Amino acid sequence: MVSKIMKQTNPEEIPRLFGTSGIRGKIGKKINSHLALKVGKAVSTYLNGEGIVVVGYDPRTSNNMLENALCAGIMEGGCDVLCLGMVPTPVVGFAAFRLNAAAGVMITASHNPSPDNGIKLWNSDGMAYSTEQEIEIEHIIHTKDYLNKNWDKLGEKKEVNDINSAYINELLGLVNIKKSLKVVVDCGSGAASHLSPLILRKAGCEVLSLNCQPDGFFPGRKPEPNNENLKDLMKTVQITGADLGIAHDGDADRMVAVDDNGKMADFDKLLALVSCRAGGTIITTVDASLCIDECLKKVGGNVIRTKVGDVHVAQEIVKKSASFGGEPSGTWIHPEFCMCPDGILSALKVVELVSQKGPISKLLASIPDYPTMREKLTCSNEKKITVMKIVEASLEGCFDDVENVNNIDGIRISFKDGSWVLVRPSGTEPYIRITLEGRTKTRASEILRISTEFIENSMK
Repeated sequence: MVSKIMKQTNPEEIPRLFGTSGIRGKIGKKINSHLALKVGKAVSTYLNGEGIVVVGYDPRTSNNMLENALCAGIMEGGCDVLCLGMVPTPVVGFAAFRLNAAAGVMITASHNPSPDNGIKLWNSDGMAYSTEQEIEIEHIIHTKDYLNKNWDKLGEKKEVNDINSAYINELLGLVNIKKSLKVVVDCGSGAASHLSPLILRKAGCEVLSLNCQPDGFFPGRKPEPNNENLKDLMKTVQITGADLGIAHDGDADRMVAVDDNGKMADFDKLLALVSCRAGGTIITTVDASLCIDECLKKVGGNVIRTKVGDVHVAQEIVKKSASFGGEPSGTWIHPEFCMCPDGILSALKVVELVSQKGPISKLLASIPDYPTMREKLTCSNEKKITVMKIVEASLEGCFDDVENVNNIDGIRISFKDGSWVLVRPSGTEPYIRITLEGRTKTRASEILRISTEFIENSMK
């Protein structure tokens, strides 16, 4: 949909609200009830005041405030609202699809810390809004050309209480878990705190729960499921002799795993395992390891890379009729179910794999291992563009064995020995991220040192 607003306004004049994954920021600064009201009005305007919008949120303390403002804006433009309450992001995507809604809205800052919140928009098929759609929403907000219905044409607001049951039943029908496994689930006090352990139990697992009481202060651990924040999960898997551990971020669009030895499963290797299981064409991002390509070759599949961000993966899945797609971060999309990233279904898929093929540690050990390093350098949003222009123009000159340069998302430099480095600005946080893979640890460390020094000098 391209409105008259888009035709009359230069997109470069419009301030960007959306990052790689929705709108995010600190409450009281970038994110407030005024913004939520505007987004609600813009969504209803974009939909021409027709149809239903499903709305959900995670446990953050600011969510009721934002939900009320958002729903008011949606109804003012004439659209009806179905309130799902506190649910994981994949339930919003599922509800948008199954309830024939015109759109879905999830109020969450995903893995960001407690003071942050955000808004992410979904299409009727459960796929996130594209960049073009987000720009349209930004245009409507910037020009204030909202659709305002008369008093007798305003939208209505209703509660939906039974969507979780449908979601659970459909998920369980997608997996075949052959034997009972002991699984430790750490939901980080996020939106999946009730649902993820329940589904795994219904699937036949013995489930031990950590941080499974919803709490917007995230008292047990920070929302991002990384090595530092999952130490309790890793210890619990070891102590209890569990088959594996599962962790989610704040809104459960992501899933990461801990193996039976209590070690964090390598993100790329885990993605490679599930990709091989799916077979065919797999979509992943420019920051994913070459081990995925090598594994897919053995089963006759192929890998296509796209920009970082679940919407880019989802769009490419549809375009290429792919069987599966995902990012190394644990954001995976299962097109046989829904085009929304689903950390709970991803957990079920990993449990299914382990139940049929044996210990996850052994499965991961069979995947080719290349040293991978990730670093994030603090850089203000104002400086990101300038710094990245310097990086894209000159970083290549710091190396003497460059084979290929890819600018699809940031800059990815591939070297003659197969090593590579990707430098790109974060779309949600004030960082510039470095991701790289070397044939040896020494080679990887050298690439990281050169890249880091160059970027830090570019910031001065």
